[in-house]
Amino acid sequence: MSVQSVPALMLQGTGSDVGKSLLVAGLCRAYARRGLRVRPFKPQNMSNNAAVTDDGGEIGRAQALQARAAGVATSIHMNPVLLKPQSDIGAQVVVQGKVMTSAKARDYYRLKRDLLPKVVESFEVMARDADLVLIEGAGSPAEVNLRASDIANMGFAEAIGVPVILVGDIDRGGVIASIVGTHALLSEDDRRWLKGYVINKFRGDVSLFEPATGIIAERCGLKSYGIATYWPNAHKLPAEDGVALENAGKYHRKAGDATNAILRIAVPHLPRIANFDDLDPLAAEDDVELLVIKPGQVIPGDCDLVLLPGSKSTMADLRFLKDQGWDIDILAHYRRGGHVVGICGGYQMLGRMVHDPNGVEGAPGSEAGLGLLDVETVMAGDKTLRKTAGLTVGDSAAFAAGIAVDGYEIHMGQTDGPDRERSWLDLNGTSDGAISADGHVLGCYLHGLFGSDPFRDAFLATLRSEEARQSTRFETGIDAALDELADHLEACLDLDGMLELAKSRAP
Repeated sequence: MSVQSVPALMLQGTGSDVGKSLLVAGLCRAYARRGLRVRPFKPQNMSNNAAVTDDGGEIGRAQALQARAAGVATSIHMNPVLLKPQSDIGAQVVVQGKVMTSAKARDYYRLKRDLLPKVVESFEVMARDADLVLIEGAGSPAEVNLRASDIANMGFAEAIGVPVILVGDIDRGGVIASIVGTHALLSEDDRRWLKGYVINKFRGDVSLFEPATGIIAERCGLKSYGIATYWPNAHKLPAEDGVALENAGKYHRKAGDATNAILRIAVPHLPRIANFDDLDPLAAEDDVELLVIKPGQVIPGDCDLVLLPGSKSTMADLRFLKDQGWDIDILAHYRRGGHVVGICGGYQMLGRMVHDPNGVEGAPGSEAGLGLLDVETVMAGDKTLRKTAGLTVGDSAAFAAGIAVDGYEIHMGQTDGPDRERSWLDLNGTSDGAISADGHVLGCYLHGLFGSDPFRDAFLATLRSEEARQSTRFETGIDAALDELADHLEACLDLDGMLELAKSRAP
């Protein structure tokens, strides 16, 4: 079968955050369970929540989750264009897994039409070994002012000739208007690719929506492929981007909601937070209250741990942290005997200084860190991108040596200094991290650290009382949630009809 005739289906949205990523993940699992070789694909993504692929590049983490749902290795070709917003120099443009350039919005608008051949090339790579390719759009095709250079929605659908299903989010209201309005704004040429729609996040009596299907059919001639009722366990799966953090309920579990909430972990919400799914394994613990501290809020004095997450622009976020007074809160927390952990950019902030002499992440300069680790970071050299695994090493008050860890590194900069002599990770023969003499301050470059059940168990055990419950099995929980999501979509949507639509794609 030629790649031009491989079954493929594209899900576009009436707007951002309508649930496209989760729907594609659930469909990947559902069709894979039917014995199909499924491949996820997203032409263009914008997110600082990136994943390192099995072939050594980076893609959006949503596509990594979709690959996991499909039971296949991750590839740079699953998300050929990834935009990673930075500080005052626009966004970093990653093409087929590698950094191409940095560009402001207007410059990228001119650049992206030249990227379409790379996007099509990546799709063809994915299609060669697939029975079905499930494609996720970005934002909305109704942004017709940007249509001329579009590679993420109808521009891509036209380039490869793929049928499109429109996803509308009824939870935010106005779903009929959003579907009919999107159809009305599309050109006649683009409408020919739009074949149907799915209503997502429906609560209540589905029969009440039945008259609306007739209205949509009359106005647009679009077929309904089902109504996906609200799925309450979406929080069990990693979110795609920072929109999840804007809704504090994604992580912030109020005291008393947990079975035995005795540990409080505070995470400052940095403007350019990156790879924030490092928080998910901690939030999944029944006895952990994870607090995302928003601008204007104070880090609570009674928390057990302050976790500084990754950042796409360390110096800019470090200045923001100080402007909020969070540096004062963190230092006071440490003086009271509290624990502080920094991952990637957060690790860099824990040191004495961060230097960016060449303006890699913004204007050239230096910024004083929190000084909780005796290290300094220089933003220089090539970007580190690798999946890795290893063991904890050395003696620490926080955990023992020999505990298995795994994850990935994705960062600019080199960190060195006296506290690096107390590195606490051996990752395939390479030392990583620094730890304070009292074991209360730890930093490392390893994303996914807390996803390693043995390490998370050991680390949280130092914060828990003896009678506290054992940790959950995080990785097992993700796969169980994907199976549950697939079951949910099988019950709600016309998966047979969607598969037939995908097969109707003509060369």
